[in-house]
Amino acid sequence: MAEIAPLTPLRYDLSRLAGGLASVVAPPYDVIDDAQRAELCAREPHNVVRLILPEGEGDAKYAHAKTLLHGWRDKGMLVRDPEPAFYRYDQTFLPPGGGKAITRRGFLGLVRLHPFSDRIVLPHERTLSGPKEDRLRLFRATGTQLSPGFMLYRDPKGELDAPLETGDVLTEFATPDGIHHVLAKVTATDALVAIVDGLRKSSLLIADGHHRYETALHYRDEIHAATPGAKDRGEHRFFMTFLVNGDDPNLVVFPTHRYVHSLPGVNVDELLRRASALFDVQTRADKASGPALLDWLKTAPTKPAFVVATPDGRAALLALKKDADLAAHPILGPLQPALRETDVAVLHHGILESILGITQEAQAKKTNIWYPQDAGAALKDLRGGKGQLLFLMNATPVAQVRAVAEGGEVMPQKSTFFFPKVLTGLAIHTLDPTRVVPT
Repeated sequence: MAEIAPLTPLRYDLSRLAGGLASVVAPPYDVIDDAQRAELCAREPHNVVRLILPEGEGDAKYAHAKTLLHGWRDKGMLVRDPEPAFYRYDQTFLPPGGGKAITRRGFLGLVRLHPFSDRIVLPHERTLSGPKEDRLRLFRATGTQLSPGFMLYRDPKGELDAPLETGDVLTEFATPDGIHHVLAKVTATDALVAIVDGLRKSSLLIADGHHRYETALHYRDEIHAATPGAKDRGEHRFFMTFLVNGDDPNLVVFPTHRYVHSLPGVNVDELLRRASALFDVQTRADKASGPALLDWLKTAPTKPAFVVATPDGRAALLALKKDADLAAHPILGPLQPALRETDVAVLHHGILESILGITQEAQAKKTNIWYPQDAGAALKDLRGGKGQLLFLMNATPVAQVRAVAEGGEVMPQKSTFFFPKVLTGLAIHTLDPTRVVPT
């Protein structure tokens, strides 16, 4: 099963940071827009955003990241942590839409890279080639993995809770989004052994960072081909990731909604008529708010179910008919049963593709779909004349995601929204094929 190992990463020297670690960390590269990048750069000259989204055009930007990284190491801003450790990482946050504070606990560690065909590390969604090529060039230029992945392991009895609790707190801080972060270092030998042994019992499910993982696989193979004497436990054979117990009740998944745009000839009445072959349809025309429509979705008598809203204030609740035979559907039928039971698959294949004619390629490229997380803001945009239809979704439960992945299938793009995102800058994993990863 999974092979994990402790880290000896590069980390920021906290004694050199007047603003602490909060001043140099950043969200994952793929959620940072130009305005946020500028704000992060202004926060601290050594903010990690300068490495993950470097300045310049073409290959020059990757060379610029390399120069910065070497400079920061030379002057001691980034230093090697000499002793093997797992880094426990807690994030305390308020759920989107409100509710009680939740603390999600996991830890940073290294996972030996395996192709998906080995069924040890499992993907749950498709990826696109563009982001992988960009990250690969950054790997090549810097010789590092700057941003961690995010994976889920199985531990229904919470056996790793005690060894993780032994960690010594290095720092704690809050980010402008109100999330409280605590980073602790786990170094006790018996704790390290217990964590490594515990993960051997589990496969790993990628929650976030599919592109980064596939990039790391590609880079490993490049280095292996170019370095015949590369060590079996060379750093390039391992992937830095944030590992969380997928059975922890504090691990919550939030929905990502579907916003249809730029599609010719959308007729809502025709859509609902055709959808009624598979779904029981309830309608309303009271210009209900986003929270009200999400509450309405919770009343659906069956699942899969979702709400579709229109620009003129109408909405419809679609709940799968109790006698619907999805196995006989021309597009849904060939899918694995576990995938066929998910809300996102039924929407994508049974509505978006079958009725609206949005191909899987167009879905992946966002040709006719945006993927918003904020239902209220998306509904406001819709009623303000932006777009054509908004499908409001339930969250996909972790158990359902794992069942699909273990069955060898992947889900449509943006099927899950794990919140909050894992910060970049907590640790940096070098990819030196001559440096051996500790056992």
